[in-house]
Order: sequence, then structure tokens, then C-alpha cells
Amino acid sequence: MIIKVLLVVALAAAALVALRGRRTALNLLIRRALTLGVIAAGVFAVLMPDTVTEVANLLGVGRGADLVLYLLCVTFLFVSIGLYLRLSEMHDRYVELARKMALHEADALAHRQTHEDVR
Repeated sequence: MIIKVLLVVALAAAALVALRGRRTALNLLIRRALTLGVIAAGVFAVLMPDTVTEVANLLGVGRGADLVLYLLCVTFLFVSIGLYLRLSEMHDRYVELARKMALHEADALAHRQTHEDVR
């Protein structure tokens, strides 16, 4: 039962991240802290696999491998949302850049035509 609550909370957090979508310094700090936490947990799981099974049992999961799979699925979801948000932001930047370049080129062309007409 505990694992179900934790997974639902993690999925709700993923939905919140997907909806808010803004990159801030706090988001970067949290992301880096979570990354370091996942790496530390991975080292711990490699060195003490029996303890992972015990933790899984405490959370209501039968095996440690199942717990790791659940956590990887949630992590993959967060990574996918993060990549989607980053690609969306890059797309918006490229559109803005293309607009600025088009206006600049149109202005330069109009400027050239004005000088040619004066001659």
C-alpha cells in the first residue's frame, strides 16, 4: 500500500512539472540534488542488494528488483518530461530567431532598395 501512495505522489509531481514547465534556479538545484541522490541510491543498491529487498518489502513490494523497476519508470517519466520541455523551449527560441532574422533581412532589403531608388 505504501508503494502505491508513493507512486501516485510521484506521478502527480510529474504532472505538476509538466504543467508548470518553467526552468528556474530552484528547479535546477532540485534536479541536481535528485540526480546525486539517485546515484547514491544506485551505489547503495549495488553494494547492498539485500537491503534493497528489505526496503521493498517495507514499502509493500515483493522484490527489490521490482522496486528498482518502479523507480526507473518514474525517473524515465521525469526525464521524458524534462526533455520535452527543453525541446519546446528550444523550438520557441528558434522561431523567435527566425522572425528576427526575417525582419532584419526585410529591413536590409528595403534599405538597399531605397538607396538604389535615390541613385
